Amino acid sequence: MNLTLNNGVTMPALGFGVFQAAPEETVDAVATALETGYRLIDTAAAYGNEREVGEAIRRSGIPREDVFIETKVWISDYGYDETLHAFEKSTGKLGVDQLDLLILHQALPTRFDLTIGAYKALEALLADGRVRAIGVSNFMVDHLARLAEQTSIVPAINQIEVHPYFSQRAVQEADAAAGTVTQAWSPIGGITAYRPTGASVFDDETLQAIAAAHGKSPAQVMLRWHLQQGRSALPKSVRPARIAENFDVFDFELTAAELSSIDELDTGERRGPEPEDVTLETFGRAIPEA
Repeated sequence: MNLTLNNGVTMPALGFGVFQAAPEETVDAVATALETGYRLIDTAAAYGNEREVGEAIRRSGIPREDVFIETKVWISDYGYDETLHAFEKSTGKLGVDQLDLLILHQALPTRFDLTIGAYKALEALLADGRVRAIGVSNFMVDHLARLAEQTSIVPAINQIEVHPYFSQRAVQEADAAAGTVTQAWSPIGGITAYRPTGASVFDDETLQAIAAAHGKSPAQVMLRWHLQQGRSALPKSVRPARIAENFDVFDFELTAAELSSIDELDTGERRGPEPEDVTLETFGRAIPEA
């Protein structure tokens, strides 16, 4: 299943994420994902595992043009010249000349001048053919509006926290109105889904009932919910069985009533960082050279 971005580039709807995957685990995890059938791999400069993602892709033997590589620029490298250099660092670690998708990792609202400079660098990289598509991550409605006022190219992607307990409908609507694809990070429950505190979506009775009706797991139901509603989703795991399970979502379909019942689970509670709280003072850190 593919999505067509606003510049005509096609991208697999279901991808494989490596957030919080230790470098020593990343090569095997990405290799397993590629062997399973994933063709979109999402990483980031701040994850510290771009080099291992590139190694896994090379070892796979899959032609470069058949793997969609997405990475992100960290806030410490915002600014026009700094972001051009961030591209060089990421491609150097990944071992590629061109990226399929390059996005800004956070809106950095307290220094949005640097964000604008960074995005204009993405526009230049796109014009030069060094990236095939550009986008943003964790941009809220007002951030998207401010970006549109000062730049020329509409983001192809906005990667945000989306799962049944936190759907961010206003952001999704703003994305859709602009022709931007919403891409869900932590799509099966948010980054605290496996933690002992707080409600876990995996125990949700609605999701368990829908899963039982289809002979699937709650995680598979959540991924199917994303795909049927037109989102890209990036599940992450380092366990081969889970990697395979998360890809096995193309042989069933949720009904309109089931989709609606999942929509109604939204609590409005964010599980990841508040975008407004991400500042250079609190989250800035140097990204190593290639």
